Amino acid sequence: MASSSKALIESIGSLDKDSYVSLLSKLIGESKFVQNNPPELIPQEDLIVKHVLDSLRPYSTETGGGPLVINHVAYHSGRGNLIVEYPGSVPGKILSFVGMHMDVVTANPDDWEFDPFSLSIDGDKLRGRGTTDCLGHVALVTELMKKLGQAKPALKSTVVAVFIASEENSSIPGVGVDMLVKDKLLDKLKSGPLLVSILYWIDTADKQPCVGTGGMIPWKLQFTGKLFHSGLAHKAINAMELAMEGLKEIQARFYRDFPPHPQEEVYGFATPSTMKPTQWCYPAGGINQIPGECTVSGDVRLTPFYDVKEVITKLQEYVDDINGNIERLETRGPVSKYVLPDENLRGRLTLSFDEASAGVACNLDSPGFHVLCKATEEVVGHVKPYSITGTLPLIRDLQDEGFDVQTSGYGLMATYHAKNEYCLLTDMCQGFDVFIRIISQLEQV
Repeated sequence: MASSSKALIESIGSLDKDSYVSLLSKLIGESKFVQNNPPELIPQEDLIVKHVLDSLRPYSTETGGGPLVINHVAYHSGRGNLIVEYPGSVPGKILSFVGMHMDVVTANPDDWEFDPFSLSIDGDKLRGRGTTDCLGHVALVTELMKKLGQAKPALKSTVVAVFIASEENSSIPGVGVDMLVKDKLLDKLKSGPLLVSILYWIDTADKQPCVGTGGMIPWKLQFTGKLFHSGLAHKAINAMELAMEGLKEIQARFYRDFPPHPQEEVYGFATPSTMKPTQWCYPAGGINQIPGECTVSGDVRLTPFYDVKEVITKLQEYVDDINGNIERLETRGPVSKYVLPDENLRGRLTLSFDEASAGVACNLDSPGFHVLCKATEEVVGHVKPYSITGTLPLIRDLQDEGFDVQTSGYGLMATYHAKNEYCLLTDMCQGFDVFIRIISQLEQV
């Protein structure tokens, strides 16, 4: 390692564990009020912003105590975003940490072994809602910016941290990073023609680069038949049987048209694209009634090497073809049928979609990716990039806007959105060390 890089690392030092745990305790103490599940639970992210500001203002230009430039941006009352900048000496040379969101998923205390809304410590475990996703990262990057404000290293790169609102649920639009992009408040983070500008999205897990995520297409299939007495099955169109056979045919066609893609192995995807049911409902009725309708809902998880719009078009084509040729669909037993000619009745499928989003394939040739891999290997001892078909739609939006996005995180995938969520203090310490080495390496670019 070059002497200048070593000197920079030594000047900033390691994570101040006591300061980190103290701040995280305050953030988890607010987690009950930043649960995001409208309309019942609308987060008040400014409760988190307040604690971050309390940590950083003493080292900001607002107080004259340091170089940090702070911009609190709110589009809804009580629901702010926070942009914190440590200025470098070379215009246009930008390194940014983005995606540390200040809302959390819901938690039911009755289902937990400990209080989800207060930080508890069990050895190396830091326990509570948001420790892994994502208040643990909010505290971590706050401590990074605080250290920069205290040490005041002479950097060529400007280091920017963007803490965002409204990541867990987008049913209330115009709150978070989408508006920051729309108002061009993140434009300076984009790569210029000559200089390196890299955006790290800090909201994944397990201390390794996450280089790919999946798209998601939520779908709903309504199956319509004819309700009738179960003792006279020949006079019914069984909507449940239609659903089972119809969905089976749709899935078979999907997997034929969207098989495992060769790039999935390159990116280390745990699974290929999938199309499957996750919910089933039907009107209440007696056990002696053949149902005349039912609804099956589910999703497509799509690796980023396939086009979301093409998949939606294909799914609709499958349904249209099945409806037009429903006599050919497999039946179940000698009187099972989907057409009653004497009554001029045909079973039918109706397909609808909720809002879809595309997946992300990070640029594996990016300097930002190679820097992240090297820093991870130095700190963690090994590097193994991975990909999942979990969905991070905000990342794709940033990529489409021209940002070079790389992703990582230092919580635990096993506790992501789970009951009894926790992270490990040692993992967060390693995350801090990775950040410092990223900054150090990019000073040499």
